Amino acid sequence: MRRLLLFVVASLFAALPSSFAAQVEKWGRFEYSCEASVKGNPFDVKFSAVFSNGTEKTEVRGFYDGDGVFRVRFMPRFEGEWTFVTRSNVPALRGRKGSFTCIPASEGNHGPVGVMEGNVHGFSYADGRVFHPLGTTAYSWMHQSTARQEETLASLEAARFNKVRMCVFPKNYPLCREIPDLLPFEKKGDGFDFSRPVPEYFRHIESLLDRMDTLGIQADLILFHPYDKGVWGFDSMPQEANLAYLDYFQARVASFRNVWWSLANEYDYCKAKSLEDWRELIARVGDNDPYGHLCSIHGSTAKYYPVWEGGLTHASIQDEAPVEDFGRAATVRNIYPMPVVFDEVCYEGNLPSRWGRLSGEEMLHRIWQGLIAGTYVTHGECYQYEEGDFDDIFWAKGGLWRGESWKRIGFTLDILSGLKRPLELADTSRDHQTATDGEGNYYVYFGEKMPGVWDFNLPAKCAGYARLQPGTKFRVEVIDTWGMTVSAVAGVFETGEVEDYRLFDKSRQKIRLPKTPYILLRITAL
Repeated sequence: MRRLLLFVVASLFAALPSSFAAQVEKWGRFEYSCEASVKGNPFDVKFSAVFSNGTEKTEVRGFYDGDGVFRVRFMPRFEGEWTFVTRSNVPALRGRKGSFTCIPASEGNHGPVGVMEGNVHGFSYADGRVFHPLGTTAYSWMHQSTARQEETLASLEAARFNKVRMCVFPKNYPLCREIPDLLPFEKKGDGFDFSRPVPEYFRHIESLLDRMDTLGIQADLILFHPYDKGVWGFDSMPQEANLAYLDYFQARVASFRNVWWSLANEYDYCKAKSLEDWRELIARVGDNDPYGHLCSIHGSTAKYYPVWEGGLTHASIQDEAPVEDFGRAATVRNIYPMPVVFDEVCYEGNLPSRWGRLSGEEMLHRIWQGLIAGTYVTHGECYQYEEGDFDDIFWAKGGLWRGESWKRIGFTLDILSGLKRPLELADTSRDHQTATDGEGNYYVYFGEKMPGVWDFNLPAKCAGYARLQPGTKFRVEVIDTWGMTVSAVAGVFETGEVEDYRLFDKSRQKIRLPKTPYILLRITAL
């Protein structure tokens, strides 16, 4: 509530004298609005503002919000006094000045998420706090009824997902054929005028982004997709219209700290766009974003975009093979000098399609296979109530959960929250079950295997950290990732001498494991 109030204050008092200057918290959102009557298409007006704190200057694109109102939004990243002055090709919008004070971030405001400093494969908030993305998929939830949207938000909160993949444009798909009440562009004959966005459509998206932020959820916004199928033509707009849409939409939401940019879902199925078009769109997204939000592009199954070309911050991959067995995901991670997110690894559900019929156990197992390998895996649920009835599939439309893996997400996040750094394999070439988050901490995942008894042993190598030494004492906890229990193992374990690159307990102690799958050992130095 406090963050919302600060935003409102900034909107109301932006242009008042300094004695009445607005206050906006760090990584909050300042907004300045003004009115002007213009000839022609108001969406063609160039409007921006230059923000300065004395040492840093940032120019931010503004936008037309209907009814003669122009707005510009800014996310301050430094505390202190800020001033701004507007720029425009319309005299009435030019040279307007104002100021505000950036105050410290409130509790729970950690800033936007980015690639972790000093760890190219990890994520962190702007304040340095580690971020472990554990997201789900709800492609068209924003385009459903108000009741369905409220159900979705309640479901997300209950499950504690911290990221959602979601489409800006509506979908026309066998699993989602509803025509939304609002569409992104004005109607023109039998089609649309792509030069005239509908502000109300985008205001609605903004309201949901703010709701998600209050729940601690990152919005992974899919900017384009190929699922229009000729109904609206949003998937085949001319490139000029694509660029103009990015300019407008990003001007509206780039200042929201919880947004990620995903250029496309299954970009290679977007037949109206060439690889060169995608390169231009990626560059434009970067040019429009002064805050450097995370940015990716997603391909069809095992279609890997050439991310080394630049402009992208992390890999968003559709491929279940890397997380079906130990070690495969680590190989992908070793190739990419950036975080790797397997955003599609098939989904929990009961669909006849092979991609939508994982068990809940298998869904969670794939998540852990990715985590242990130093990557991240996105969840999705595809249950139909009755054969042929797709109206309530969460993956498509949000709503209520029907599966089982979502119940384990909060427990998984609790485990991850205890990590000092992102996980990675301790010995990536020779041990595909033992991960570490730093010296003295190990996580051994057995997955579907149930060894019954395990000889305490750890690799001598500990990723890029100091090698494990003999005489190190550890405590061990048994974590049932499916059953959501944590049990301490009695006694203390102490490493002996190195034997073929591994260290066993000096007394050759063994640990008896539960006769259930999906067991994780947390091993912590004393």
